[in-house]
Amino acid sequence: MVETASSTLGRPVKASVNYLNFYYGGTAHALKDINMPVAEKQVTALIGPSGCGKTTLLRCFNRMHDLYPGNRYQGEIALEPDGINLLSNKIDPIEVRMRISMVFQRPNPFPKSIYENVAYGLRVRGESRRGVIDEKVEKALQGAALWGEVKDRLNDLAFNLSGGQQQRLCIARALATNPEMILFDEPTSALDPIATASIEELIAQLKKTVTILIVTHNMQQATRVSDYTGFMYLGDLVEFDKTEVIFNQPSNNKTADYVNGRFG
Repeated sequence: MVETASSTLGRPVKASVNYLNFYYGGTAHALKDINMPVAEKQVTALIGPSGCGKTTLLRCFNRMHDLYPGNRYQGEIALEPDGINLLSNKIDPIEVRMRISMVFQRPNPFPKSIYENVAYGLRVRGESRRGVIDEKVEKALQGAALWGEVKDRLNDLAFNLSGGQQQRLCIARALATNPEMILFDEPTSALDPIATASIEELIAQLKKTVTILIVTHNMQQATRVSDYTGFMYLGDLVEFDKTEVIFNQPSNNKTADYVNGRFG
C-alpha cells in the first residue's frame, strides 16, 4: 500500500481517495487501503497487469458497482471543493454519475440519433427547453472535436459513424452534462492507430477544462497523455507519482519491473 498526501501534488486536488477498500460480493477483497489524490484539470493514469484493480478503482468514482448486489465499499472518495464523500449512502448515485461521467472501453452509442445520444443526459436531468439542449449538444460535440463532421447529419443514427467517431460521440455525451471529472476505461483499445491518436489529442485538450482519470494497458499511451500515474498490483496501489517519475525513476522494484516489461 502506498499512502500519498494530497499536498504532495503541489497543485489543486479534485478528488482524494482515502483508505478505500472494495469487496465484490461482500467477500472478494479487490481494493486494499487505496490512498491517492487526483489532480484538478490534469490526467491521472492507472496502470498495472490485468486483474490488478484498475477498472475496479475507476468504477468506484461514479458508483458503477452499485448496479450489482452484494458489493461493498469501505473508506471514502472525497470530491472537492465541497469535500463530499462520493461513496456515502446519503449521496444519490445518479447525481454522482452526472458530476463524474464515464467513457467505456468500446464505443457504446445508444440506438438513437447523434443528436439524441448527446442530449440524453440533459433530458435525464429534466432539461426540456429545445434551445438550451441545442446549444449544449453543439458545445459538447465541439468539445469532442466532432461537430464539424456531424453538424449536417445530427438526425442520422449514431451507429452510422465510424468506430473512432462513435467513441468521440460517447465523449460528447459525457461532456454534455458539464461533468467535473471524466473516467476513461481503456478508451482506445478497440480503435485503430489513427483513431487512437485522435482520442489522445482530444484528451490533451479536455484536461484544460475537466479532470481526467484513465485506465490503460498501453504504457506508451500513459506516458503520452498523463501527468500522474498510479501503478496497481493485486489490489494495492504500489506507487503513485508524476508520470515521468514512474516511468524513469520508480522507487518500487515491482513498478520498475512492470514498466520495463519484465512482467504483466
